[in-house]
Amino acid sequence: MALMDKMKAAAQQAAQKAQEAGKAGQSKLEDVKAGRKSDALLRELGAAVYAQHTGTATDQTPGDIERLVAELQALEAEHDAAAEPSSPADSTNESPAPPEAPPEGGFKL
Repeated sequence: MALMDKMKAAAQQAAQKAQEAGKAGQSKLEDVKAGRKSDALLRELGAAVYAQHTGTATDQTPGDIERLVAELQALEAEHDAAAEPSSPADSTNESPAPPEAPPEGGFKL
């Protein structure tokens, strides 16, 4: 009976690890999709600004620029909110640990 319990526990651990890997893969896929959308919006924004500077803009161009900037800001805010660390220990803005003191006793290396 103990063997069956061990096998069941191992199967549950494997299922949990597979689920975690699936979540990580989904997160990565969402990051790639957000990056592609951001690139497309930036390309459209660049084209609109270029049209303004070259004199080929239409009456809709300023509105398009405002819309694109708003979409980019929303995308950045959404992505930044999802990327924030969940605990202070995960923060990358921590100060580095102080260097260790040399051993006492006059040892030289």
